[in-house]
This record gives sequence, C-alpha cells and structure tokens, in this order.
Amino acid sequence: MRTRKRLSVVAFLFFFVLCAGYGNAEILSEALTISPFLGNYHFEGNQDIEDRMTFGLGIGYNIDKNWAVEAVGNMVSTETDPGAADIDVRLLKMEGLYHFTSGNHPDLVPYLGAGLGGFNFSPDEWSGDAGMFVNYGGGVKYFFNDTVGLRGDIRHIISFNDQYNNLMYTVGLVFQMGGRKKSVEKTVIEPVPVKVEEPVQEPVSTTAAVRDSDGDGIADDADKCEKTPKGVKVDAWGCPLDQDGDGVADFLDKCPNTPVGAPVDPNGCPLDTDADGVADYLDKCENTPAGASVDSRGCWVIQGIQFVSGKSDITPEFYPVLDQVLSVLRNEPDLKVEIQGYTDSKGALALNQRLSEDRATRIMQYFIDNGVDARNLSAKGFGPSNPAATNDTPEGRAQNRRVELKPVW
Repeated sequence: MRTRKRLSVVAFLFFFVLCAGYGNAEILSEALTISPFLGNYHFEGNQDIEDRMTFGLGIGYNIDKNWAVEAVGNMVSTETDPGAADIDVRLLKMEGLYHFTSGNHPDLVPYLGAGLGGFNFSPDEWSGDAGMFVNYGGGVKYFFNDTVGLRGDIRHIISFNDQYNNLMYTVGLVFQMGGRKKSVEKTVIEPVPVKVEEPVQEPVSTTAAVRDSDGDGIADDADKCEKTPKGVKVDAWGCPLDQDGDGVADFLDKCPNTPVGAPVDPNGCPLDTDADGVADYLDKCENTPAGASVDSRGCWVIQGIQFVSGKSDITPEFYPVLDQVLSVLRNEPDLKVEIQGYTDSKGALALNQRLSEDRATRIMQYFIDNGVDARNLSAKGFGPSNPAATNDTPEGRAQNRRVELKPVW
C-alpha cells in the first residue's frame, strides 16, 4: 500500500514538471469543459479499506479566464483490508475553481478548487450508506492548443462528521468547447525595401488589431477593470482614476480633493454623521442634536451671546437666542446636556474660572426657569482653556467669551 501511494505522488510530481514547457494555447472564457481522469484514492487507515484506483468525469464552465464551476463524479472499486469484502464507493461533488493565468505562459494554468459533495458505499454496511463531504485542493492544466490539454489534481476530502480524511490524486485530459480567446496578436513588421542610389522608402509595418472591448486605451489582456464607461480617464491598469484616493473614482466623485484619510459616502463626499454641516473629519463635537447651531468646529455654541469682559449678565436682548436652544431641548426631552462656560485669557486665572462657572450656571438657570428638567442639565466652567479663536485680537477674545452645550449620552 505504501509503495502504491509513493508511486502516485511521484507520478503527480512528474506531471507538474512535464507541464513546465511553453505553448501558445490558453484557458478560454465562457467555454464548456469536459475532464475525464483516473488516479489513486487513499482511504484513512481507520476505515480498514484498501487504497485503489479511481476514475471519473468532470463537466465545467469557465465563467471568465480566472473563475470556473465544475460538477465531478468518480468511482472507486476496492475491498476491505485484508480483503474480506468488495466495496464500491461513488462520489459526486460541485465546486468552484480559480485559475492563476499568466501573460508569459498562458498555456500553463495552476488553479485552486473547493466545494461540497456526497458519497455512498455499496454494500452500505461499510462506513454508512451515504454522507456529505467538503473538499479542497489544487492542480494544474497544460493546454496543447485551445481545445485539449493535460490536467493534474490533488484533493483533501473530509466527511461532515469529520470521521474520515481521505486523499485523491488524479491525472487526465481537459477539453474546451466554445468560449472566446482574450489574447493580443503578434506584431508583424515587413522588411524595408532599399535600392542603391535611390531614396529609401518609408518602412511599412502592419500591426494586428489589439482588442480593447471598453475603448479605454488599455488592451483587454492588461485591463484590470473591464467595462469602464466610455470617456472615463483610466490609469495604466485600465481602472478609473481616483486622484484624491478616497476610494470613489473621479467620474463618480462629487467632492474632489477630499483630504487623505477622511471617510466619505458613495458620492465621494466627507461623511457628516450628525448632519450639523461640519464633516466628521473636522467635527470636534460629535453627535450634535438636530437643529442645534454649531460653529466651524462642529460644536454646539449659543450663537450671538458674547459676554462683556468680566461679566456674566444675561440681558433680554439675548432671550431670542436662548429660546432657539430651548426649542431643541424641548424636542429632545431625554437629552442630557453639560453647559460649558469659557472666558478669554485676560485677567487672573482664578477670576476667569469663577466667571466661566457663573456664565454656565446663569444659562442653565434660564433653561430650568423655562421648563427644562433640571435633572438633564449640568453646568461647568473651564476658564480660558480650549479657546475657539486667538486671544491676540479683540475679535478673537470676544469669540472665546462663550457658552457651549455638550450632549451627554
């Protein structure tokens, strides 16, 4: 038994070496394939079944030059170890194949495969009447021409209950019927006629047409992105350009020049998850509630209230601004908010800290007096920290004397 297994492995490796030559044939897209084969089926030792020759047939379809599907049936006529009874094992499987094609050697095609199948034993007292299995493995195809080639294959077969792990080595033929070839014809250059003491004629060259199905200027055999829309600019691989690198091709990108790393939507525009008008990659204050007025940082600021330096008074002219915030809070009765007071950098730090707390507390009390649940509000002062603008100009200091609202989720 061990000698037979070694011979099977040697024969399989010899087939791989034999296939290392070069030819002009290749795998054909949209072709029907028929693959008769024979080989050796190895049963795991705990099954007490002799390893024997197997034979079968595969019928498949090449979806394109890489992907294919195939239905395979095979049979093993064997006997129990040490020969007490004859057993026939029949296997039927459906699987997918992925071919690794090469422009330099289109006739030599390694592949991987995996799929599901079923088996049955006759008589059924051996290893159960029937069962299901998964299999995986690989192989190589070598085409003599566009119609026929050699094929070698090795598979690991595992039953669903994981009781048995079997191996199958096979060699055979593969026939292709129909399909289409995606290759570039060779360039033919005719010799340049020259006459003594006469002007040299212009060289005459004839180049066979190169197929470019989508008309993007990249030949089909080099095109990594087939069916590019007409007129779309492409790179050297035939793929639509994406100059800002956001994953959305330029011809679909509604927001070109998006900063590197910024998350975008299907239109190539920066995401704005809380819909506050500030893109997520710029938003310093996420999850702003609907209707809230934000600044350029995306933070909920009570717009229009800029306190007099050193003061925390709320005058009636500010009530309409505060009432806009009230409407948001009333629409979100379960929303908890931290009211944050800030100052500019002028004055003593301790004074600014107390002043920022007073500003936040007065705003909070206004909301409570107008019906907002006090349990949903808190006030906190931050003094001159976290400035929204520069403190070097009067305008910047005015922006820093502010109150922000931070949702607490």
